[in-house]
Amino acid sequence: MKYGLQLYSVRDITEKDIEYAMKETAAMGYSFVEFAGFQGKTPEEIKSYLDKYNLGVSGTHTGIDQLTDENFDETVRAHKVIGCENIIIPGADLSTKEKVDAFIDRVNVLIPRLAKEGIKLHFHNHSSEWLPNEDGVQAEYELFNRTEIGLEIDTYWTFNAGKDALQVLDDFKGRVSVIHLKDGLKGGKGLSLGQGEARAAEVRKKALEMGLTIVVESEGLDPTGLEEVKRCIEFLKEEDKKG
Repeated sequence: MKYGLQLYSVRDITEKDIEYAMKETAAMGYSFVEFAGFQGKTPEEIKSYLDKYNLGVSGTHTGIDQLTDENFDETVRAHKVIGCENIIIPGADLSTKEKVDAFIDRVNVLIPRLAKEGIKLHFHNHSSEWLPNEDGVQAEYELFNRTEIGLEIDTYWTFNAGKDALQVLDDFKGRVSVIHLKDGLKGGKGLSLGQGEARAAEVRKKALEMGLTIVVESEGLDPTGLEEVKRCIEFLKEEDKKG
Protein backbone atom coordinates (compact mmCIF):
# COMPACT_ATOMS: atom_id res chain seq x y z
CA MET A 1 0.00 0.00 0.00
CA LYS A 2 1.13 3.56 -0.61
CA TYR A 3 0.74 6.23 2.05
CA GLY A 4 1.59 9.91 2.17
CA LEU A 5 2.65 12.23 4.93
CA GLN A 6 1.47 15.76 5.64
CA LEU A 7 4.80 17.43 6.35
CA TYR A 8 3.23 19.57 9.08
CA SER A 9 3.66 16.40 11.13
CA VAL A 10 7.42 16.98 11.13
CA ARG A 11 7.37 20.76 11.37
CA ASP A 12 10.07 20.64 14.03
CA ILE A 13 12.35 19.46 11.22
CA THR A 14 10.92 21.18 8.14
CA GLU A 15 11.31 24.64 9.65
CA LYS A 16 15.06 23.98 9.79
CA ASP A 17 15.68 21.57 6.91
CA ILE A 18 12.79 20.53 4.69
CA GLU A 19 15.06 18.43 2.47
CA TYR A 20 16.17 16.32 5.43
CA ALA A 21 12.55 15.87 6.49
CA MET A 22 11.66 14.65 3.01
CA LYS A 23 14.67 12.31 2.94
CA GLU A 24 13.67 10.72 6.24
CA THR A 25 10.01 10.55 5.22
CA ALA A 26 10.95 8.55 2.13
CA ALA A 27 13.33 6.31 4.08
CA MET A 28 10.53 5.34 6.47
CA GLY A 29 8.40 4.10 3.59
CA TYR A 30 6.06 7.00 2.82
CA SER A 31 5.50 7.23 -0.93
CA PHE A 32 4.37 10.82 -1.26
CA VAL A 33 3.98 14.04 0.68
CA GLU A 34 1.49 16.82 1.21
CA PHE A 35 3.11 20.19 1.79
CA ALA A 36 2.31 22.83 4.39
CA GLY A 37 4.49 25.53 2.89
CA PHE A 38 7.90 25.33 1.23
CA GLN A 39 9.82 26.81 4.17
CA GLY A 40 11.51 29.46 2.06
CA LYS A 41 12.58 27.09 -0.71
CA THR A 42 11.73 27.77 -4.33
CA PRO A 43 9.37 25.46 -6.21
CA GLU A 44 12.37 24.37 -8.30
CA GLU A 45 14.27 23.35 -5.16
CA ILE A 46 11.24 21.48 -3.83
CA LYS A 47 10.91 19.62 -7.14
CA SER A 48 14.56 18.61 -6.97
CA TYR A 49 14.01 17.10 -3.51
CA LEU A 50 10.95 15.20 -4.68
CA ASP A 51 12.95 13.75 -7.55
CA LYS A 52 16.02 13.03 -5.42
CA TYR A 53 14.08 10.98 -2.87
CA ASN A 54 11.57 9.49 -5.32
CA LEU A 55 8.60 11.08 -3.57
CA GLY A 56 5.28 11.95 -5.16
CA VAL A 57 3.24 14.97 -4.16
CA SER A 58 -0.46 14.52 -3.46
CA GLY A 59 -1.30 18.11 -2.59
CA THR A 60 -0.45 21.26 -0.71
CA HIS A 61 -2.13 23.01 2.17
CA THR A 62 -2.42 26.48 0.73
CA GLY A 63 -4.40 29.23 2.42
CA ILE A 64 -7.07 31.09 0.49
CA ASP A 65 -4.94 34.20 1.02
CA GLN A 66 -2.53 32.64 -1.49
CA LEU A 67 -5.32 32.53 -4.08
CA THR A 68 -6.14 36.20 -4.40
CA ASP A 69 -6.26 37.76 -7.84
CA GLU A 70 -2.84 39.27 -7.12
CA ASN A 71 -1.00 36.03 -6.33
CA PHE A 72 -3.13 33.46 -8.18
CA ASP A 73 -0.72 33.09 -11.11
CA GLU A 74 2.30 32.72 -8.83
CA THR A 75 0.60 30.03 -6.76
CA VAL A 76 -0.48 28.12 -9.85
CA ARG A 77 3.03 28.31 -11.31
CA ALA A 78 4.53 26.87 -8.12
CA HIS A 79 2.15 23.92 -8.24
CA LYS A 80 2.92 23.24 -11.87
CA VAL A 81 6.65 23.28 -11.19
CA ILE A 82 6.39 20.64 -8.47
CA GLY A 83 3.82 18.60 -10.41
CA CYS A 84 0.96 19.08 -7.95
CA GLU A 85 -2.65 18.92 -9.11
CA ASN A 86 -4.39 19.49 -5.76
CA ILE A 87 -4.64 22.65 -3.67
CA ILE A 88 -6.17 22.08 -0.25
CA ILE A 89 -7.35 25.03 1.81
CA PRO A 90 -6.30 24.00 5.33
CA GLY A 91 -9.02 25.95 7.11
CA ALA A 92 -10.71 29.32 7.23
CA ASP A 93 -12.64 31.58 9.60
CA LEU A 94 -16.19 30.32 9.07
CA SER A 95 -17.51 31.45 12.43
CA THR A 96 -20.52 33.37 11.07
CA LYS A 97 -22.99 32.97 8.22
CA GLU A 98 -21.57 36.07 6.55
CA LYS A 99 -18.08 34.58 6.57
CA VAL A 100 -19.33 31.25 5.25
CA ASP A 101 -21.16 33.01 2.44
CA ALA A 102 -18.11 35.08 1.49
CA PHE A 103 -15.88 32.02 1.55
CA ILE A 104 -18.28 30.07 -0.64
CA ASP A 105 -18.53 32.94 -3.11
CA ARG A 106 -14.74 33.01 -3.47
CA VAL A 107 -14.46 29.22 -3.71
CA ASN A 108 -17.02 29.18 -6.50
CA VAL A 109 -14.88 31.65 -8.44
CA LEU A 110 -11.67 29.73 -7.82
CA ILE A 111 -12.85 26.22 -8.71
CA PRO A 112 -13.29 26.82 -12.48
CA ARG A 113 -10.22 29.07 -12.68
CA LEU A 114 -8.06 26.37 -11.14
CA ALA A 115 -9.69 23.65 -13.21
CA LYS A 116 -8.54 25.47 -16.37
CA GLU A 117 -5.00 25.12 -14.99
CA GLY A 118 -5.43 21.41 -14.28
CA ILE A 119 -5.70 21.91 -10.52
CA LYS A 120 -8.51 20.78 -8.22
CA LEU A 121 -9.47 22.75 -5.12
CA HIS A 122 -10.21 21.00 -1.80
CA PHE A 123 -11.03 21.98 1.78
CA HIS A 124 -9.61 20.37 4.92
CA ASN A 125 -11.87 20.25 7.97
CA HIS A 126 -11.23 20.62 11.65
CA SER A 127 -13.91 19.91 14.24
CA SER A 128 -15.57 23.32 14.06
CA GLU A 129 -16.89 22.96 10.51
CA TRP A 130 -19.09 20.05 11.60
CA LEU A 131 -20.62 22.04 14.45
CA PRO A 132 -23.04 24.99 14.38
CA ASN A 133 -21.19 28.31 14.21
CA GLU A 134 -22.30 31.53 15.89
CA ASP A 135 -25.29 31.73 13.53
CA GLY A 136 -26.14 28.05 13.69
CA VAL A 137 -24.58 27.26 10.32
CA GLN A 138 -22.67 23.99 9.86
CA ALA A 139 -19.99 25.03 7.41
CA GLU A 140 -19.01 21.57 6.16
CA TYR A 141 -22.54 20.89 4.94
CA GLU A 142 -22.74 24.34 3.35
CA LEU A 143 -19.58 23.60 1.39
CA PHE A 144 -20.95 20.23 0.36
CA ASN A 145 -24.31 21.61 -0.76
CA ARG A 146 -23.31 24.96 -2.27
CA THR A 147 -19.96 24.26 -3.95
CA GLU A 148 -18.19 21.54 -5.88
CA ILE A 149 -15.05 21.79 -3.74
CA GLY A 150 -13.31 18.54 -2.94
CA LEU A 151 -13.44 17.64 0.74
CA GLU A 152 -10.27 16.36 2.38
CA ILE A 153 -11.79 14.65 5.40
CA ASP A 154 -9.60 14.80 8.48
CA THR A 155 -10.84 11.67 10.14
CA TYR A 156 -9.62 12.55 13.63
CA TRP A 157 -11.17 16.02 13.75
CA THR A 158 -14.35 14.52 12.34
CA PHE A 159 -14.36 11.97 15.17
CA ASN A 160 -13.61 14.74 17.67
CA ALA A 161 -16.71 16.61 16.49
CA GLY A 162 -18.85 13.59 17.35
CA LYS A 163 -19.22 12.31 13.79
CA ASP A 164 -18.68 8.77 12.54
CA ALA A 165 -15.86 9.14 10.02
CA LEU A 166 -16.84 5.91 8.27
CA GLN A 167 -20.37 7.17 7.73
CA VAL A 168 -19.09 10.58 6.61
CA LEU A 169 -16.99 8.92 3.91
CA ASP A 170 -20.09 7.13 2.68
CA ASP A 171 -22.28 10.23 2.85
CA PHE A 172 -19.74 12.38 1.00
CA LYS A 173 -18.78 9.72 -1.54
CA GLY A 174 -17.77 11.31 -4.80
CA ARG A 175 -16.61 14.52 -3.15
CA VAL A 176 -13.77 12.96 -1.16
CA SER A 177 -10.64 11.74 -2.93
CA VAL A 178 -8.13 12.19 -0.11
CA ILE A 179 -8.24 11.87 3.67
CA HIS A 180 -6.07 12.72 6.61
CA LEU A 181 -5.71 9.51 8.56
CA LYS A 182 -5.10 10.60 12.11
CA ASP A 183 -5.67 9.32 15.64
CA GLY A 184 -6.16 10.81 19.06
CA LEU A 185 -8.46 11.26 22.02
CA LYS A 186 -11.70 13.18 22.34
CA GLY A 187 -10.96 16.74 23.33
CA GLY A 188 -8.19 17.46 20.85
CA LYS A 189 -5.17 15.39 21.92
CA GLY A 190 -3.55 13.90 18.83
CA LEU A 191 -1.67 10.61 19.01
CA SER A 192 0.16 8.29 16.65
CA LEU A 193 -1.99 5.93 14.61
CA GLY A 194 -3.36 3.07 16.67
CA GLN A 195 -2.85 4.84 19.99
CA GLY A 196 -6.11 6.77 20.16
CA GLU A 197 -9.88 6.35 19.93
CA ALA A 198 -10.53 7.39 16.32
CA ARG A 199 -10.76 3.84 14.85
CA ALA A 200 -7.70 4.35 12.67
CA ALA A 201 -7.55 0.73 11.50
CA GLU A 202 -11.19 0.73 10.41
CA VAL A 203 -10.87 4.09 8.68
CA ARG A 204 -7.75 2.91 6.83
CA LYS A 205 -9.60 -0.17 5.58
CA LYS A 206 -12.62 1.87 4.50
CA ALA A 207 -10.46 4.40 2.65
CA LEU A 208 -8.63 1.65 0.79
CA GLU A 209 -11.90 0.01 -0.18
CA MET A 210 -13.07 3.37 -1.57
CA GLY A 211 -9.83 3.96 -3.45
CA LEU A 212 -9.03 7.13 -1.53
CA THR A 213 -5.60 8.69 -1.16
CA ILE A 214 -4.43 8.29 2.43
CA VAL A 215 -2.29 11.04 3.92
CA VAL A 216 -1.03 10.53 7.46
CA GLU A 217 -1.01 13.49 9.79
CA SER A 218 0.17 13.31 13.38
CA GLU A 219 0.49 16.49 15.38
CA GLY A 220 2.05 15.65 18.73
CA LEU A 221 5.81 15.85 18.01
CA ASP A 222 6.19 13.15 20.67
CA PRO A 223 9.08 13.25 21.38
CA THR A 224 9.88 14.43 17.86
CA GLY A 225 7.90 14.59 14.66
CA LEU A 226 10.02 11.95 12.95
CA GLU A 227 9.60 9.49 15.82
CA GLU A 228 5.86 10.06 15.87
CA VAL A 229 5.36 9.53 12.15
CA LYS A 230 7.61 6.48 12.22
CA ARG A 231 5.19 4.90 14.69
CA CYS A 232 2.39 5.75 12.26
CA ILE A 233 3.98 4.07 9.25
CA GLU A 234 4.89 1.04 11.35
CA PHE A 235 1.24 0.77 12.40
CA LEU A 236 0.17 0.94 8.75
CA LYS A 237 2.67 -1.71 7.70
CA GLU A 238 1.28 -4.03 10.36
CA GLU A 239 -2.25 -3.35 9.15
CA ASP A 240 -1.15 -4.08 5.58
CA LYS A 241 -0.01 -7.52 6.69
CA LYS A 242 -3.52 -8.25 7.92
CA GLY A 243 -4.95 -7.44 4.51
